[in-house]
Amino acid sequence: MDILFIIDRIELKYFEFNNLVTNFWLIREFLNENKKVYITTIDKLLLKGNKAYTHCYESYLKNGNIFYDKNDILKEINDFQLVMFRQDPPVDLDYINSTYIFDFVDRKKTLVMNEPRAIREFNEKLHSIKFLDLMPENIVTSSKSDIMEFLNKHEEIILKPLNRCFGAGVMYLKKGDKNTAVIINSMTNNGSTLLMVQKYIPKAVYGDKRVLILGDKVLDYAVKKLPSNDDFKFNDHCDSNIIKAELSTAEKTEFSRVAEKLNKMGLFMAGLDVIDGKIIEINVTSPCYFIKEINNHFGCELEKEITSYIFSKVIAQNLEGCLNIG
Repeated sequence: MDILFIIDRIELKYFEFNNLVTNFWLIREFLNENKKVYITTIDKLLLKGNKAYTHCYESYLKNGNIFYDKNDILKEINDFQLVMFRQDPPVDLDYINSTYIFDFVDRKKTLVMNEPRAIREFNEKLHSIKFLDLMPENIVTSSKSDIMEFLNKHEEIILKPLNRCFGAGVMYLKKGDKNTAVIINSMTNNGSTLLMVQKYIPKAVYGDKRVLILGDKVLDYAVKKLPSNDDFKFNDHCDSNIIKAELSTAEKTEFSRVAEKLNKMGLFMAGLDVIDGKIIEINVTSPCYFIKEINNHFGCELEKEITSYIFSKVIAQNLEGCLNIG
């Protein structure tokens, strides 16, 4: 099996020894399973006529770590049985254009996870509203007056850009703050840019829980991401800020609805950010599974569980293709 990982450019720069990122663990496990794994970034995708290609690099194992050969290889994307589409936000025009390349990839030959069309159609902040009963009260708007009305009602709110990640640009705003006008005008670009605005959840001071979805299931493992000392939210990926968390039976039941719906859309891997039982965001672009931390806290090998699931999806697709040919 030949596998292609589309990773973020910063991950390519710091590819070796980067065990804080999910891709490190998955690539290493695939290599341990004697699969050929190639890596690329969205700027290296191209079309020749109606065929999709990429310039890519072959990765390899050495002393338990992953490296890649710096020699550029041009390969047709349909030569891969599996593509892991895991570019980080911002979901800007370059990102959107990269998803269009995959409109020319035959899905009968190549499984793509997560499905780029589905990522294109699912904004991680805005489309969380598909599960409105599981969210804190919210609005999506670029209007200062709408935001002011929402702030006056709830007194504490969170403002989020729609296309960024890792908490970038997220602001807390309290009624009466002397910077209210400038914060709203700055974040909305003077009323021209949509924001997700959510009611602040007081228990956010205790962190948010990362709930992991794989296929149509909610995994038993979870971590809590603690706010940094100088911030109201998690923004520093270090051991002291990531602790073990448990999922209640009610949470697993409720969030299974989310998993089933996302799975049907082709969003097989996702991470829910949850505070006090409420979903504040659904990560589908390149969800972090916090494998290093979960393995340490739960004494498991989560990367094996994930790659086993991925193998099963590839095998199922191959069997379906054989039946269709027959």
